[in-house]
Amino acid sequence: MSIFRGAFTALITPMKADGSVDFEGFRKNVKHQLQEGIDGLVPLGTTAETPTLDEKPGSEEDQIIQIVFEEVRAFEKETGKKIPVILGAGSNNTKDAVAYCERAKKAGADAALVVTPYYNKPSKEGIYQHFAAVSKVGIPIIVYNIAGRTGLNIPTDLLARIAELPNIAGVKEASGSVAQMMEVIGQIKNKKPEFAVFSGDDGLTLPLVACGGDGIISVASNMIPALMHELTAAALDGDFKKAREINYRLAPFFKAEFCDGNPSSIKYAMNYKGMPAGALRLPLVEVTDAAKKQIEAAIKECNL
Repeated sequence: MSIFRGAFTALITPMKADGSVDFEGFRKNVKHQLQEGIDGLVPLGTTAETPTLDEKPGSEEDQIIQIVFEEVRAFEKETGKKIPVILGAGSNNTKDAVAYCERAKKAGADAALVVTPYYNKPSKEGIYQHFAAVSKVGIPIIVYNIAGRTGLNIPTDLLARIAELPNIAGVKEASGSVAQMMEVIGQIKNKKPEFAVFSGDDGLTLPLVACGGDGIISVASNMIPALMHELTAAALDGDFKKAREINYRLAPFFKAEFCDGNPSSIKYAMNYKGMPAGALRLPLVEVTDAAKKQIEAAIKECNL
């Protein structure tokens, strides 16, 4: 069975009031994730505010990578449980994406998460050649399809072609379309069972798994890792009564966690609960007063 299965957390990067990275808080969050039973970790994704992090040698990104692997390896040694790490490696510059994948491979990551090139708006052939380039690095690649951030949707026929490249291990499907997710499962995963299909939306975890998918790369699990693990595990085990109960309990929070952007909203929720999250870096700013009320109300309604 593939290691890319279950609830994985797209980790935030906690920051201090002056905007510097709170490395101690980040380590605390990683420990909490592991202790609460999360299935895998995804550092340096969009939720981590990666575009604003320093990436020079010995940089903020290097320190984040070091902390993740120190804590994961210690936990694995103590428990004997494998915790896959999918390291963010996306760029709209193919040369940089290749370099980020090489960094992920060197760090010992289990896979690299590579987003569709954004802003450039390449053709289908350009998207294919981008993934062909990163596939040559020799680390499993999780394709990240999120048209809302990139301006481009990867249609299923193109994804099927990409999936035939070496080292393409799966997709984080954040199109928001259950119909497209079903196409991906029906046309790709059913032919290649090891091809992992993750939801990129917490609220679509249950329907994706019910249709034959593998889990979620979650934002909500930054605050509620145990519940997201429980929801996903129940669905994967076929206990849909339990999965539905958790899903509908959490539905208001799934809506609130994106009410004023990501990671702005989840960071406010974590701050409200006293967890390390802190400030944001421009161009992101704190959520509005109306969003704060919605987030707080959802936390109370969901008994979180």
